[in-house]
Amino acid sequence: MRGEARGERRRLAAAATIACAAVVISFSSAAQAQFFGGDDVARKQVAEQAKRVDALVQQNEALSARLGRMEEALKTVAATQPVLELAQQIELLRQDLKQLRGQIEVLGHEVQMASRRQRDMYVDIDSRLKRLEQPAAAGAAPTAVPPAAGASPAPGAAAAQPGDAGAEARAYEAAQGQRRIGNYQGAIAAFQNFIAQYPKSPLAHRAQYWIGDSHFNLRDFKSAMASQQKLIAAFPDSSSVPDALLNIASSQIELGDITGARQTMDGLVTRYPASEAAEKARRRLATLR
Repeated sequence: MRGEARGERRRLAAAATIACAAVVISFSSAAQAQFFGGDDVARKQVAEQAKRVDALVQQNEALSARLGRMEEALKTVAATQPVLELAQQIELLRQDLKQLRGQIEVLGHEVQMASRRQRDMYVDIDSRLKRLEQPAAAGAAPTAVPPAAGASPAPGAAAAQPGDAGAEARAYEAAQGQRRIGNYQGAIAAFQNFIAQYPKSPLAHRAQYWIGDSHFNLRDFKSAMASQQKLIAAFPDSSSVPDALLNIASSQIELGDITGARQTMDGLVTRYPASEAAEKARRRLATLR
């Protein structure tokens, strides 16, 4: 009995250590590949994620130390000490390690999302530079919009005029631009303004999702959950619902509600089994069980 318990604890400690090392290596590679170029925002995000990795590594080391102390206790325990008490302590350690694995999974997801945001930002900058490099059409004013036949342009008209087909797309892109550079407070305000101005837009459900995602990146997990629940209530048939459920589960994990996170992800997998979010939920559930 003691030999089996000792072997189980060693396997749990080794698994947690390997998981932490994998996340640290993945984070280092992603940071070197995506966050070069002196971008201050990217460096701050990398530094914040590195601190969180260090914190998880320290938690893993603390759990390993506790396992070591139990190992020593087993060597000197009296023959009359109840075996049930030792089994309960082992089960508590197993639960702690499961929670640590869940936190590592969430952190790995955040690192992946940060890398994706930086990649999108650089692609956006590159496309804008290419548009600026294109020569202007001969005799055309750079910012003029051709008026309709028989109509005269209104002097001092704003960029977003009623009937301007591009105004909606520009407003959404402006909000996305704030999110891509890491200005999540600005992104939240911009997406909220977009929804207020274009409530029937086909992009409204995505704008609501990015509001919740921005709250999550600000580590305001309760607001993130409230924003995603608002999306589900307002757009129940939206393709953004699976992503919103996954974001809610991630927030629940961060808040320590592991049971709630399991229930949310079980529901996601049941309702949207073929979605990308469901696949991610299955992987996370495997680490939480």
